[in-house]
Amino acid sequence: MDNQAIAEKHQQMLEELLNEYTKATVLTKPEKAQKLMGQVDLMADSKEGLEMLFEQIPNLTEAGIFKGSPWEDASKLVPTLVNGTLKSGHPNSTIEILSELRLLSVAKGKFDLEGLTQEEAANYIQEVVVSNLEFVFNEPQEETRLVMSKHELSKVHSLFKFLSSYTDYEQVKAKIAEELYLICEQRPVVTEKQRKIIAWVKEKIELNPEDPEDQKLLSFQRSIYRPTKRSVGHDFRSYRQLLSTLSEDELKEESGEISEMMLKHGLVSQFQASLLLHLVEHKHLNLVPVCLGLNPTGVARFNEMSTYVMQLITEVIDPFNAQCIYGLGKMLENGILSREAVRSGLSNLLSIRIHPEVEKRILKSTRTPHEKVSPKQYLIGAVFRILGQPLGVGQGNNPTCQSARGISMWSQHAPAKLIHMIQTAAVYDDLTFRFEGREIKYSTTPQGLVQVLDHNLDAVSVTLVPMLDRVYNEMMRLASGRGEDPHKWVNPALYGQWIQMGFASAYDYMSDAIIDFDGFVKVFYAMCHPDYNGGNRLVYPNPVGIFITSAKAEMLGFHAVSLLRVDVDPKGELRAYFLNPNNEGRQDWGQGIKPSVVGKGEVYGESSLPLHQFAARVYAFHYNTLEATDKMNNVPEEKVQRVRELAKESWGKSYNWLDIRKKW
Repeated sequence: MDNQAIAEKHQQMLEELLNEYTKATVLTKPEKAQKLMGQVDLMADSKEGLEMLFEQIPNLTEAGIFKGSPWEDASKLVPTLVNGTLKSGHPNSTIEILSELRLLSVAKGKFDLEGLTQEEAANYIQEVVVSNLEFVFNEPQEETRLVMSKHELSKVHSLFKFLSSYTDYEQVKAKIAEELYLICEQRPVVTEKQRKIIAWVKEKIELNPEDPEDQKLLSFQRSIYRPTKRSVGHDFRSYRQLLSTLSEDELKEESGEISEMMLKHGLVSQFQASLLLHLVEHKHLNLVPVCLGLNPTGVARFNEMSTYVMQLITEVIDPFNAQCIYGLGKMLENGILSREAVRSGLSNLLSIRIHPEVEKRILKSTRTPHEKVSPKQYLIGAVFRILGQPLGVGQGNNPTCQSARGISMWSQHAPAKLIHMIQTAAVYDDLTFRFEGREIKYSTTPQGLVQVLDHNLDAVSVTLVPMLDRVYNEMMRLASGRGEDPHKWVNPALYGQWIQMGFASAYDYMSDAIIDFDGFVKVFYAMCHPDYNGGNRLVYPNPVGIFITSAKAEMLGFHAVSLLRVDVDPKGELRAYFLNPNNEGRQDWGQGIKPSVVGKGEVYGESSLPLHQFAARVYAFHYNTLEATDKMNNVPEEKVQRVRELAKESWGKSYNWLDIRKKW
């Protein structure tokens, strides 16, 4: 049956069920409503289905589909509640979708609703769309992945694509500019989301260069589409021809202007790749650091190894692979490229032959693959990005926070090991780890948490994550049944020997309860709080397990993050700075706990919270048993109780709490 026939069948069924519902008696109406809403649920995950439902909204409303429900009085609806309702699943999500279509119908003058003007309805729809950009651009947050099925996600994505086509965004430009700023300030390795928003703004909104709010959005557009004055009116190909006519001073001016735009938002244009390749080809050695936007340290390192860097640029970078330029610059600045083992590893990657299955994954992850750029170039370009931006790694829409956290850790503290792992995985489509004397091989282990890989990842992640996921899952299986959290043994085996062997967990497997939470908090503070650990700083990222909670502070599930440092913010407040690998460091965890990503002392890619708020969501971490247990009694009771209250009134409601004392 073709799509047209399916659509006609759905429409016929909708009309029949609506007719039955309209004619139903008081006794049969609930049953008829259930069948009708089931049909709406089936149709709501496609554009064609939503168009049919949109046309039927007046009839559905007049038939009483909203009567007696919280959606009955449209004038009392609250836009900020839409997100939670959509995540709650059918039937609530289905009637919420109908409610949005009803408001859209009023906004477009197709339907009159008592107590609601056309302007009020339009404002409502605008606020709903801007408050749910994760659905507009298909970038669900961790909470969304935990609570929504694929069908529900498909419904909601279809709804917001539909609403977007009808929305006037002139009134919400400031909100979109803020959203873009906060995404870019996190410097994600995968830049697809912000590029989609920028392209969408360019297509949908007429911007005024004289308007200060519009200037913010134009700045993002400029970073991609016209990063220099001379690039206006050109594409990257004709721009390359223009460069051959410029003098040395003009090329220097061009290099400075283009790198300034890159550093402003962390976005690289195709023009920058053209310029960089031109500079290398014509031996403008002194201008390459300017084009890369290097600080004095980066310039010094470039000068030490200029021949090697020029080779990398020539063999890897292309206008269709341009984003890796930012990562290459950061590798020079952070010193990773100065390590002999890293340079040898990259040289080895240049000569490998990638396994066909890995090539498929890499090309699938590339939104605009181009025949000029090989899978190997995409892979090595992704290596530049990951090693240059170790806190920009994300898990995509995959339940693989453990794997993303590992890639980030290795990028920071074992880059040569990571490169060798990438080489092995890319060549053989296989990987082995050692766990308690056993070899765990990806190709011979059962499936892990990932059933179908979401390819919205960088090329390194699509190469490694399927393997890391299986290996991690097998380690967890082997370590289960010991009466304690398997992460105690799995984390050091998976990530490396810098992970402390001491392990604290708030959850007791034997009793299925929270035991000695006060002692748990004391050990945590003795591990990382400078007032109680002798002023020591964290040396390596600590793999921390946290409880994910909703905006209502309700328990949703578990998540893996890395505690990077504990430090005082610009206002003097002690904060925990951590990597959240779920692509978006901003969430609302309830109780006023909202991680920040900028303005509180964060470096690019970090999230942060006041230390007590972070502690209130932690359920497991590693520590040095000789140090922390010796100092835990220094932690005041009032500090512990502050954390305990937040924990017990949020995720703690899902567990029994026992005051049995443990020996830490």
